Amino acid sequence: MKIDAFCHVLPEAYAQRFFSIADSPALKNLQERTGGIPALRDMDIRFRAMDEFGDYKQIINLTTPPIEDLGDAKRNAEMARIANDGLAQLVQDHPDRFVGFCAAVSLDDVDTALEEVDRAINDLGAVGVQIPCHIKGAPMDVARLDPFYEKMAQSGKMIQVHPNRTSAWADYPTEERSKFELWWALGWEHDLSTFMARIVFSGVFERFPEIKFLMHHGGAGIPHFAGRIGPGLDQLGARTPESQKEDVKGYPLTKRPIDYFKMFYSDTALFGAADAMQTSIGFFGVDHMLFASDTPYDPEGGAGYTRATIANLESLDLDDTQREAIYHGNVVKLLGLDA
Repeated sequence: MKIDAFCHVLPEAYAQRFFSIADSPALKNLQERTGGIPALRDMDIRFRAMDEFGDYKQIINLTTPPIEDLGDAKRNAEMARIANDGLAQLVQDHPDRFVGFCAAVSLDDVDTALEEVDRAINDLGAVGVQIPCHIKGAPMDVARLDPFYEKMAQSGKMIQVHPNRTSAWADYPTEERSKFELWWALGWEHDLSTFMARIVFSGVFERFPEIKFLMHHGGAGIPHFAGRIGPGLDQLGARTPESQKEDVKGYPLTKRPIDYFKMFYSDTALFGAADAMQTSIGFFGVDHMLFASDTPYDPEGGAGYTRATIANLESLDLDDTQREAIYHGNVVKLLGLDA
């Protein structure tokens, strides 16, 4: 059995509303991009791609952009409800294909988001919630989000974290926008890595030790820079002048920084990079790795990344028990799935 823990869809009612938004120029490119991937909406196409992998099921979530980017807080909250109703219906209609969904929430308004979390989990059966790495460029370690993190920690459900910068984040301060899609190829991994670091140093794990974050793309750069995360950040403050010491005063931590980074869960959505996958498994440990493909954003629009991810896992020096844990055992245990 393989349970793909990070897959994107566009529920039909949500898709219709999404593609009708005409007052946001920033959305136009994403509307064109997602409109060119039929497997996001057409379940017949999606299921034909899934059939290649035998006993294979998915945990689904909403595709980009983040809910918070769709408009004002009122619209975004409404779009989250529409999305979650659609995600829940897909799981209900196709239990042989989808074992659960991670809900959309708009964190523009935390109180409204908390209500939607309750509705999604308690009424619709969500197994988690998906959030972005930043909200309109604002960080995710601010105090106003603590009630959200506290609720998710108490729920025992998973927080999926997805990167979300755009070309507006220039490669250099002297430029107006990023070139060569580096905002995606490199910038998204910086998004994820920075999110993790800010969560660690703001003390989210200290305050809510039961919280479960699933970091996309193998934990991004963190496993590959373990020396800087470990011995490097053990020297936090040594490189900072006295006039900037406030910048390195985080929440009081009781462990080494690297120990908190290892508390994150990570996935295998690395687009066929076996060496990177091995490094991620080595850093987080087999018990904190979940099989995921990022379907259907491969060049084929459906099966390519899933096929490559399976091939990578089969090529690594893992025993059958370890491989089965990554394929399905860890996510079943983490979320209490009936699978």
